[in-house]
Amino acid sequence: MKLNNSQAGAKKRVHLQPSVLFMFVMKQYRCIHSAICICTKRHLSEDAIFLVFQHLNWNPRLIAAISCVCKWFDDIAKRVLWKEFCRTRAPKMMLDLQSSGSHSVYGNWKALAKLLTYCSGCSKRGLFNSTYIPSHFVHQTRFSRTSGKSFLIPQCRTDVLYVSDPCEHLDQGEDRDVGFFRGVFKSFSVSKVRKMLIDRGAKLHPMEVCPYCKAKMWSMLQAKMVPKSAGSRLGSYDDCIEYYVCLNGHLLGMCTLLPLSDSEETSEVE
Repeated sequence: MKLNNSQAGAKKRVHLQPSVLFMFVMKQYRCIHSAICICTKRHLSEDAIFLVFQHLNWNPRLIAAISCVCKWFDDIAKRVLWKEFCRTRAPKMMLDLQSSGSHSVYGNWKALAKLLTYCSGCSKRGLFNSTYIPSHFVHQTRFSRTSGKSFLIPQCRTDVLYVSDPCEHLDQGEDRDVGFFRGVFKSFSVSKVRKMLIDRGAKLHPMEVCPYCKAKMWSMLQAKMVPKSAGSRLGSYDDCIEYYVCLNGHLLGMCTLLPLSDSEETSEVE
């Protein structure tokens, strides 16, 4: 039977309904190859790259290397590979950080992956105004939510903060033994720490930025928000602890460690 023009148009419209097309069109991401990119043709699919790095156990050095190939690979690394690296290396921590309903993390997954594996050290004129101590990657670090409570003043202890064990740099001359620690807040934008920093008129550091996400940083010491329990947790002198929190909730700190003999034991204070 021959259809008139109106009937034919109606038939076409039926075939173009979004509910029908949705079953056949997979989600696609905008390709961000540059004009001079050498891999604009016949590059691997995202699924193939995912399986390769899953087999490699999300090796961070290889993820960093593939990020340097071009913008397209860098985008995949930021959006997929670093996320899976974090979930594999600290599954319970990542699950908790996202339990508020967020599908991402503050400062992006790449920044969080760097925080998990990288001690930033310090420069002579940097955040801590100390002697130069080079940055380095760490093989393994334990982050603790329980330890994080010790770094919060009593008014803010309902906040969730994960803090690492100190990375020890021994025999630093007059500065003695030095420890660096790092951490991350859950839902920092609605935390009591952030609100108190703003209410107290705390100033952001005029020059230095977070080594993990490049955001501006507040000094917790200047804001008078460093509790004595932090020294007990770190095994440090109470007056030799300083730490900063960036706008994305990453924490970066340094302390002077107490000397311990072989017969001495450290104690933990909750």
